Amino acid sequence: MSNGFSKNLGTPEERKSFFILSLRRLLLVLIDAVSVNLAFAGICAMNYPWDEFVTQIVPALIGRSLYTALVFVCTYMFFGLYNSLWEYAGLHELVRCAGASAVATFITIGIDSMADRLAFLDAQVLRVSVYFTAVLLITAVVGSVRLIYRVLRRVSKARADSLLLRNRKNKRVMIIGAGDMGLLILKEYEAKSFANGKPVVFVDDSPMKRGRHVEGVPIKGTCEDIPELAKKFRINEIIYAIPSASPQRRSEILRLAMETGCTLKTSLSIQEITEKNANETTVRDVEITDLLARPEVTLNTEICSYLKGQTVVVTGGGGSIGSEICTQVARYSPEKVIIFDNYENNAFVLKNKLDRKYKGKVQFFIRIGSVQDPARLKEVFEEFKPSVVFHAAAHKHVPLMEDSPCEAVKNNIFGTYNTAQAAIDSKVKKFVILSTDKAVNPTNVMGATKRVTELIIQYFERKNTGTHFAAVRFGNVLGSNGSVIPIFKEQIALGGPVTVTHKDITRYFMTIPEAAQLVVQAGGIAKGGEIFVLDMGEPVSITSLAEKLITLSGYKPYEDIKIEFTGLRPGEKLYEELTLSEEETQMQLTCNDKIFVLPPVDFSSEQLEAGLENLKKVDRLNVRETLLSLVPNFKSEE
Repeated sequence: MSNGFSKNLGTPEERKSFFILSLRRLLLVLIDAVSVNLAFAGICAMNYPWDEFVTQIVPALIGRSLYTALVFVCTYMFFGLYNSLWEYAGLHELVRCAGASAVATFITIGIDSMADRLAFLDAQVLRVSVYFTAVLLITAVVGSVRLIYRVLRRVSKARADSLLLRNRKNKRVMIIGAGDMGLLILKEYEAKSFANGKPVVFVDDSPMKRGRHVEGVPIKGTCEDIPELAKKFRINEIIYAIPSASPQRRSEILRLAMETGCTLKTSLSIQEITEKNANETTVRDVEITDLLARPEVTLNTEICSYLKGQTVVVTGGGGSIGSEICTQVARYSPEKVIIFDNYENNAFVLKNKLDRKYKGKVQFFIRIGSVQDPARLKEVFEEFKPSVVFHAAAHKHVPLMEDSPCEAVKNNIFGTYNTAQAAIDSKVKKFVILSTDKAVNPTNVMGATKRVTELIIQYFERKNTGTHFAAVRFGNVLGSNGSVIPIFKEQIALGGPVTVTHKDITRYFMTIPEAAQLVVQAGGIAKGGEIFVLDMGEPVSITSLAEKLITLSGYKPYEDIKIEFTGLRPGEKLYEELTLSEEETQMQLTCNDKIFVLPPVDFSSEQLEAGLENLKKVDRLNVRETLLSLVPNFKSEE
């Protein structure tokens, strides 16, 4: 029959654990009681003549043994020495042990004096040197018992872990970098009983560390020795743990590690660690972005101060790039951020994430609507009266826009026109649109429509409306919706093949955070009418990108996962350009060495107005011809 008493004892496992813990503490109490009295006996034997020790001191020690043991045990309890996890005992525990022993000794002196006056149990006051030495010896004895326990537990645990590894056939792990991050990862793996793998070797470029050990794990060789050491130590997994290295060096090291065929992981950045929960791992899989040797972008706080206390609207705010712009904007203490999008799910998730992070310090709002709807834009702008607008809403998928060119015109061109007009009517201070390298000498409808949007913002700037307009032109964004990386990953997960349109095709790439950060900075630099070009680095081979992604997924390109070349799609170029020929000679560097500014190219405002009127009436048959009248360098295949 169950009762309240048995319920309070918990589960059978909990009762068993409680019993074992109580037994251990009782054993430790008995060991301490015996150790203290033996310590006093040993010290007295060294401080008194043998005859006196045998005839007087031994009876006194026997008489006082009980209360001496009680005093020390109670004092140790008060200092919490029986509550410590002595498996992890260290200097802190030894200091507490010394303090407790000193306090207990002073209490014992008082009791000895009182007992001596009362002639109680043949007790007597011992020499001062005995008490002083007792503090040192008792600390050493009691502390040694605990440290011996720690060593025995470590040895036992190491044997158990070794057996676990043999039974589970766990991974053998190499850690690149024997610094603080490498030690943190080693401790994390150890804390999980090496369930995720056993670190067996470090590599580090520092000659001061070579030949040494970190928690028993040897440091062997430099990063250049990674392939050789991976074979020698039969490594299954390699973890990169040098957060201080430059992106170029990180890329070089990871490329070396890729040659081994091992699974690759990397430590989190400091920002990633702060955003993770404390109980989450400090390592993640290596992503393709880790292999891009691009210097880290840092936001200039002074440039971005224009956002402080402002109301900011981000159109397409729920999209991959728009959501990151919202995230970056929020770092600079705006009063309100309005996420404007026609798809509610992503916007809802983003708002909840930002609300959790900023806890009311920044107000976030969602407004559902389309940039093709001037009335809805007017309604939202009148409600919030924004001072800064980032226009990220657009159709960006090249092949889809080739099939639906009129939709690209409606959303990209007139969506931008409508939003810009709403900004003027609401006296917005700054209006920044996101353009693309495909707007340069476009060969597809999407690129042509984005080139027209660049002309539109320069057209409105000419009208001196009080709103400063600017465009930011950049290339492909890794991981954004519709980019090659998610497509390649899905193809690899299905066993291949990975499809690349042409073996020589190249593209400019940057990460989503990098693009968003530079867009936000460009907004601070903008004075009106500029087209900003982001430094995209060197163009990346799509074939090489596919090969690396297959390797990172644990397969061999062309062997395990095939790569097929399918031919260029409609409107697709073999390579992209970031500037027109007439722009390139006049391109200037801004105060940010990653952002260049282009002077406006001369065009006829009347011709643009006429072309926009014509575009309102286009159909599938004449849309490309009408676009060509506005973008003379548009090379359409139809």
